[in-house]
Amino acid sequence: MLLLAAGEGARLDGGDAKAFVDLCGVPLVRRSAEAAAAADLVDALVVASPRGLEARMADVLTGVSVDVTVVTGGQTRQASAAAALEAVEKGDAVAVHDAARALCPPSLFDICLAELDDCEGVCPALPVSDTIKEVSEDVVVTTLDRTRLAAVQTPQAFRIDVYRLAHESAARDGIVATDDAALVERTGAAVRVIPGDARNVKITTPHDLAVAEALLRT
Repeated sequence: MLLLAAGEGARLDGGDAKAFVDLCGVPLVRRSAEAAAAADLVDALVVASPRGLEARMADVLTGVSVDVTVVTGGQTRQASAAAALEAVEKGDAVAVHDAARALCPPSLFDICLAELDDCEGVCPALPVSDTIKEVSEDVVVTTLDRTRLAAVQTPQAFRIDVYRLAHESAARDGIVATDDAALVERTGAAVRVIPGDARNVKITTPHDLAVAEALLRT
């Protein structure tokens, strides 16, 4: 499994790389790694670290119950995923997860990976409850049909040959995406959407961190 933890965390205003931000006494990356390691179908982690902090990352992840390999992340999320993918030597499936989603339940990793028995890619998602409008220069262009929209989460899981092809194609064509499934979709592979988890919030801002702390205490 690829765990992406190379983000700077500038919007958290914590003065530290996002991976090491404290969430109720435990760094975000440690919580994410332990959740993934607790899944039955995850047998190893490749963690993309901020450059220069690889030794600290390895130290923070000491004692996680599966094998952990730390690699140097890139300037973008996609580059970090590609760097982590290069370190995967065997297996026919891969899950990709953002360390910032530190409250992901172990069961979601297993569900995503198990779905690959009869599809090429899987991503969890939640229905969109707000009305979404396309806006250009502060003017509404159109109002989108929210019944056809979903807010996707990680982990996302893929057959590894499909995922490798997606990265190779994106690199060749100069495509940069913020979502792994988007890279796979452009190759023509089908990505199945499964129900996400409301607790699986992405921690990006101080407000997100406060929400995650409240969820952990409930």
